[in-house]
Parts: sequence; C-alpha cells; structure tokens
Amino acid sequence: MNHVRIMSRRTVLPEPTWLPPEPETAIDLTPWDLSMIALEYNQKGVLLPKPPTTGGEGRHAVVERLASSFARALGRFYPYAGRLAVMPGNNADGEQGESIAISLRCSMEGAEFVHAVAPGVTVADVTVPLYTPELVRSFFPLDGLHGLDAAAGSHPLLAVQVTELADGIFVGMSLNHAVADGSALWHLFNTWSEISRQSDGADISSPLPVHRRWFLDGCPVPVPLPFGKLEDIPVSRRTADEHPSSVNEECFLNFSAEMVKQLKARANAEISGTSNGTTTISSLQAVLAHLWIAVTQARRLAPDHSTTYVILVGCRGRMDGLPAAYAGNAVARAKAVSTAGEILEKGLGWAASLLNRAVGSFDVATQRDRHASWPQEHYFLRARSTATAKMVTGGSPRFDVYGNDFGWGRPVGVRSGRANKMDGTATVFEGRGGGGSMALGVWLPPEVLARLVADEEFMSAYFIW
Repeated sequence: MNHVRIMSRRTVLPEPTWLPPEPETAIDLTPWDLSMIALEYNQKGVLLPKPPTTGGEGRHAVVERLASSFARALGRFYPYAGRLAVMPGNNADGEQGESIAISLRCSMEGAEFVHAVAPGVTVADVTVPLYTPELVRSFFPLDGLHGLDAAAGSHPLLAVQVTELADGIFVGMSLNHAVADGSALWHLFNTWSEISRQSDGADISSPLPVHRRWFLDGCPVPVPLPFGKLEDIPVSRRTADEHPSSVNEECFLNFSAEMVKQLKARANAEISGTSNGTTTISSLQAVLAHLWIAVTQARRLAPDHSTTYVILVGCRGRMDGLPAAYAGNAVARAKAVSTAGEILEKGLGWAASLLNRAVGSFDVATQRDRHASWPQEHYFLRARSTATAKMVTGGSPRFDVYGNDFGWGRPVGVRSGRANKMDGTATVFEGRGGGGSMALGVWLPPEVLARLVADEEFMSAYFIW
C-alpha cells in the first residue's frame, strides 16, 4: 500500500544570480558518462527530523525554503537543469555508417520539485526495520526511469521530492546517471543543504562544481555511438507489474566505528605473515570482506563455484585533470574473483586481501586505454539479475551524508531507492555514528537474505543505533 500522497509538482529553474559569468551552452558526454546511460536514475535521500514549526503555514514555509534554496543550488549545478539531446554522429573510424551522438544541452529548462506527505509514516517506520520498507521507493521521483529515457522523452535530468512524515521529512533526489555519479550527487546535496541553512547572501564553503568534461587527447568529440537510433541501445527494464520484494529485498546494516575497527584489525592480523608487510587492509575492505563471506555462505554455493566482487572505484584524485569537484562520471571497476570454497575456508584476511589487490591494481595507463578504446568497444552498464554469484558495491563512507543539515538538524538516517539494484548489490554509506562507522544497504533474494540475517557470526557486527 502506498502511504505517500503527492501534493504538488513544479519546475524549478536555476537562480540566475548563482550562475557563473559564462555558463556552458552544451556539454559533450564522455565514455564514462555514456557507459551509464542505460542505468536507472541514481536515487539517494536523507531522513531529517521534524522542523520546529507547526501548522499549515509553518509547513508551507519549510517547503518554500527548500524550493528556493534548491533553485540557488541549481544555479551552481545548472547543467543538471538541462536536457539530453540526440543528433547524428560520425563513426569513430571515420567510415560512413549509421551512428548517433548524445550531448547535454544546458538549456536551463529546470528540474522537478515534488512535495508529498505520508502522514501515517514515522521516522521509526523507516529507520528501525532491518529490512528496508517497500514505502521507501515512494520517496523518490522518476522511479523506473533510465538515463536514455531523458534523451527519448525530454524528461528532466534531476528531480527532488520532499516528503513530510508524521515526525520528520525525507528529502529524496533522483539524478540521471549519464550526467553525474554518486560523488557529484552528494556534492549537489551538500551544496543545497548548506545554502538552505545559511542566511541569505552568506558565503558557502561548498566548492564550485567543475562541469567541463574530461576527455583524452584524440578522443572523438562528440563520442559516436554505432546505433541507428536511440532505441537500439540495450537496456534492462523492470516489468510493469514487478513487485521488487518478490524478486529481491534489502536489509540495511549499521556497523559501529568500534566494530569496523575490530574487523580491520582482525583482517590485517590474519595476513600479517603472508603479505611481506606491504599490504594494509582498509576499513571498507574489511567490512566488505565480512559481507562477502557471509553472502557466499547464505547463497549455499558449491565449493568450486566462482564468485566475483566488483567495487566501483572513484577516479578523482587518481587521474590527472580530474578535480575533486568534477561534476560528471568518473568511476572505474575493480574486480576480485575466487571460489566459494576459498572464500569460506581462508577467512576474513584472505578475502579482504583479494579486494585490496583489486583496488590496488587500479592503473592510470589501463584506465586511459579503456577510455580511449570505448568508442570502438563500447559497453553499457546494466543492472541485471544473473545466475553468477556476484557482489557489486558502490557508494562510499567518505560521502558527506550526515552533514546535510538544511537548517533544523542533522539527518537521522539515509536510504537509497530501488534503482540499479540487483542480486548482490551493496551500497555503502557514512555511518550515522560518525568516527569511522559505516552502513550498508544489501540487496538479495528473500531466501538468501533470510539466511544472511540469521547468521549469528555475521550479525554480531551489526549495530542498532
């Protein structure tokens, strides 16, 4: 049952006074951007305490405050108020043939702002259950929309939804994955919340986004796609009547800073005699190894069954010319492979060392080669349920989630929508407790998830805030 009622929708335009002196008019998408265009919109949101206002006028004031500050933030992130455009392209090899090119038109047409209410829903209804409630998907606008749908139907690239709960507010954001990754999304969130809590005219500390895209020398711009029309690009869609919990469910797990510290210490102790003193397991690698072992056990895989862990690695700070405030996509994939038997027998340190080696294998030259070859060997990331025993982790505990105070208090929780989730997806967030705590949203088939949460050894690390 949907507990959320939409009260209003509006188009919000970038506040002109917050635009740069010479805004871009069009932005060509990079291979990183285009590889994301078959994915659903990225969905992330924060759960806030109830503002110290009462009555209809107070509620209206909060919504208007969020809408006006969103317009100012959109002035900084003005390309997200544009639209995707499709045009004929030239083949990468220069030969004649059908091809298209997709670009971001900075047309200032606006982003969508939705106001909704869920009067019978409390903060505890969202944060207390181990399993993410189905109603959370109703907190995100543009649900089910894929990146290329924006090019086909002139949909907005960005939408936010402010949902009033009985004792709180959920602010959900849906952003086209072809124009921005998770780092850019949280940068926008941080900018918006800072503007909202500052007095009018006050300077903000959030850095200006860098919208100019990163291309290798010699890369064809715009990048041609070898398709006669947009509809030829492969995309995996949910069926219209699909109920997500009938296929997969999500549990939301909190790990305290102390438990993360213990897992990290244990993993490093286990490999201390095998790594020649050159390997140091990170906190995230230790937590993900803990998860990998438990999910492998819950899946009841045969000992010789191959299992893969894919970690999405940010390229900012790793490749020259990619500043921290880069506002496009800049993500690479690191992959660790093992058999189920080895994962279960060799323990936490060994599994963590595989993840460590995968992330450590990030090589700038290799990434540049992949970037350069993409126009000829294009691929599109898709969230598909497969028979392979795969884990995929995106997000980062370094993204500033709990700093998103809009003017009446820090968030009390974070959740993502159902977009781009498949069997084995694990999304990482900063932990509510700070100080090195983490949270994971883990998406698995119901019977596998039931065995995971019944695993006492695994759940001993779970922390209830």
